[in-house]
Parts: sequence; C-alpha cells; structure tokens
Amino acid sequence: MPIHPTAIIDPSCDIAPDAAVGPYCIVGPETSIGAGTVLDAHVHVYGWTTIGERCRFYSHASVGADPQDLKYKGEPTRLRIGDDNVFREFVSLHRGTQGGHGETVIGSHNFVMAYSHVAHDCVVGDHVIMANAATLAGHVAIGDHATVGAFSAVHQFCRVGPHAFIGGFSVVTRDALPYIKTVGARGEARIYDINALGLRRKGFSEDCIRELKRAYRLCFRSGMNTGEALARVKSEPWSSPEVAVLVEFMESSQRGFIR
Repeated sequence: MPIHPTAIIDPSCDIAPDAAVGPYCIVGPETSIGAGTVLDAHVHVYGWTTIGERCRFYSHASVGADPQDLKYKGEPTRLRIGDDNVFREFVSLHRGTQGGHGETVIGSHNFVMAYSHVAHDCVVGDHVIMANAATLAGHVAIGDHATVGAFSAVHQFCRVGPHAFIGGFSVVTRDALPYIKTVGARGEARIYDINALGLRRKGFSEDCIRELKRAYRLCFRSGMNTGEALARVKSEPWSSPEVAVLVEFMESSQRGFIR
C-alpha cells in the first residue's frame, strides 16, 4: 500500500491495500481505513476510529482525538466516518463520550471545509456541507443535506434539520428547522422563509416548494400559536411528505426551535 516512509502507523491498524498515507502522518491504534481513502501530509488519526472508503483528509486534520469534555476520563469511545467524505485543512473531529452514546458518527458524501470542528457525540448525516470554521458543540445532530455556513456555531444538544440552511456567522442555540433559512448572531438568529433557491438546486419540485411555503406561512405568519398552527397544518391534505417532516421536527423539539 502507498504509505510514505515518514508516516507512523500503529501495528493494530486495518488499512485497505489501496489507501494512501502521506508524509508525516500518524495513525493510532485500532483504526480502520477503507479502500481509496487518502491521508495527505501531517494528518493525525488518534485511534479508535473507523473511516470508510474514498475519503480525503487534507493536511493537519485532527481525527479521533479525545473529546473536550471534563467528564471524560479515558473511557474507550469511537469515531465512525462513512464513505466519500472530504475533510479540508485543520479540521478537528473528536470521539464520543461514555456519557453520550459512546461514539461520534459522520455519514457519507459530506464536505467539511477548513478549520471546522465536530465535537463529541455528534451525529452528522449525509451530503452535509460545513463551510470554513463551522463549529458543532457536543451532542449536536445534523440532518441530511443541511448546510452550516462559515464561522457559524451550533450549541450542544441542538438539532439542525434536513435541508436546513444556516447562514454564515450565525449562532444556533435552539433547533434549526428543516428546509428553512436560519441566520443571525447569538440571541438574534431568526428564520427567513423556505430556502426555495437551494431546494430547486437540489431538484425539489415546484409543487413541493409551494406546499412547504404554505405550511411555513400557517406556522409562522398566520397569527396562530404553535399548537393551533400545527393542528391546522396536520388537518390539511398534503402531497409532499416534506411537510410531515417539518411538522414532526417541530413537535419533537426538546430545546425549542428558532422562529
């Protein structure tokens, strides 16, 4: 396998024959690296990490380090990463904690830009974009196809719904709704309608976008309280299942959601 002679590899690792490990990389114990994955120069995989196939880690990425949690006392926890992900320079990805669910999970086809951070016990879905220096605190859940803008931060235990769009420099301290644009600094974040342009780019039909917009207006522009609005939305026939996803997300929120 193409491993640079300056790389340091723990003998307990399971590395696919066609994976590439570049100059000055360090790969710690109990690490699995799938076929076609590439570690550029100076990547540090601390161990107890599973990496899928065809992932690319750019220089100085920190993968599977101890969680930044004062309660962590060295318990065995893991980081699990899917396939076809790109992690740019100086990204940091931490393992889970025993007090969480024991592992941090990152799905497939994600694009994580430079200096971004995924903390302990996060669950990141598929096709997620994290722009430069986007930061996830511990126990955050990010839905499929969501976008977290540059220099934005998501508070611990918050959720970001599928296809949500978090604008740059935003601070998310409550759940961010699916399909909707959320933008604003701490205490000022608010929603700005359905992300129609982004949904069109992803192939959503005009009928679906029209129904999401109508559900949005009922929930947030009709003057009804949340319970009344959700009851009204649930009473109407919808052809798009995305409306039900939005309703379920709102009803299941534990921290409340940004309005």
